[in-house]
Amino acid sequence: MSPRSTFTFTDPDEFEIFVYKWTPPPETSLQGVVQIAHGAAEHALRYERFAEYLNEAGYVVYANDHRGHGKTAGDLDKAGIAGEDGWNGMMRDVKQLTDIIKEQNPGLPFFFFGHSMGSLIAQRYMQLWGQGVQGAVLSGTFGSLGDNLEGTLAMAQQAVEQQGADQPSLLFQGMFATFNDPFAPGKTGFEWLSRDATEVQKYVDDPWCGFAFSNGLVADMFGGALDAWKPENEKKIPRGLPVYVVSGDKDPAGAFTASVRDLLSRYEAYGLDNVTHKFYADARHEILNETNRDEVHQDIVSWFRQQAA
Repeated sequence: MSPRSTFTFTDPDEFEIFVYKWTPPPETSLQGVVQIAHGAAEHALRYERFAEYLNEAGYVVYANDHRGHGKTAGDLDKAGIAGEDGWNGMMRDVKQLTDIIKEQNPGLPFFFFGHSMGSLIAQRYMQLWGQGVQGAVLSGTFGSLGDNLEGTLAMAQQAVEQQGADQPSLLFQGMFATFNDPFAPGKTGFEWLSRDATEVQKYVDDPWCGFAFSNGLVADMFGGALDAWKPENEKKIPRGLPVYVVSGDKDPAGAFTASVRDLLSRYEAYGLDNVTHKFYADARHEILNETNRDEVHQDIVSWFRQQAA
């Protein structure tokens, strides 16, 4: 019997949000519940191996497909389109799912796990709702998006005005392409994701991976990043909130850890006193799909158990 089930909920903007739930076997002693926020241009079902590992360790797992992604989008012609104010809509969606999770799992320690774009969601989530979290994991994260995010945001907003909000973003496609430069020429153009060629090929072969974001969503996301990284907002993260930052040291999304270290330095400066990190040698962006993924899985579960002890 598969541990996976699915359900949907409708958000205030009338998006029907598709959710996966993975449940441990009945005889398992439950240790907690984990909500996963997936990354850009992928979908929640890619986290099934990790979710099943968490199930074996006693954790119930939920993950929704964000707006414009996977089964929430439904049709590929809607991929990357998240509607007006799409970034903040995604934030509201994950909080609405949290409320459902806590209603279904009263009393269990609640953890939030975000990868890549999902880790940016997690950063903002900690600012808004961190008091209700036992711990947060930031995977494949980053603390900046280039040297001139304001200028990039202005370019994205100009593309919305000139080309239309729902048109594919050339800016987004270019950003993804540059990530692979350190690993060029490569076979697929997505070698930056993992050293495991089989996992990279799975991504390439999946029509719901690697698509372009719309101009509107890119502008919203860059605006959301600017908002998340304002000092007055980062200072809203509860000082004692346990945060675990995990990245490959060859991850271009985190500028080979430089951007991640910037984030860690800011958190330290703002007085967050329960932030730990681990950088995996030679690992790239998707550490859950890396050649050392068993080590990553074990480290994350060990960290969860430490927080609930």
